[in-house]
Amino acid sequence: MKEITAAEFRNKQAQYLDMVDNGEQIVVSRGKRRKYVLTPLSDEDIYFTPEMVQKIERSKEQVKEGKVTKIKGADELNQYLENL
Repeated sequence: MKEITAAEFRNKQAQYLDMVDNGEQIVVSRGKRRKYVLTPLSDEDIYFTPEMVQKIERSKEQVKEGKVTKIKGADELNQYLENL
């Protein structure tokens, strides 16, 4: 693990991000009380967790089966939301 200041990170971002990509843990200190850990993140981590993929697949099946609620206009939407 390597701890650096925010200024060090700003000056050598590419170097520290490469280190994170290679498995090293980097902690960035900002002032005396704030610390941040740099972690690599892929698009899949953000958008396509296994749970999210399952929800999307279930939703697609529900649409195919006609198990949807159609709402036309603001009044119907408000009524639907009030009944939840």
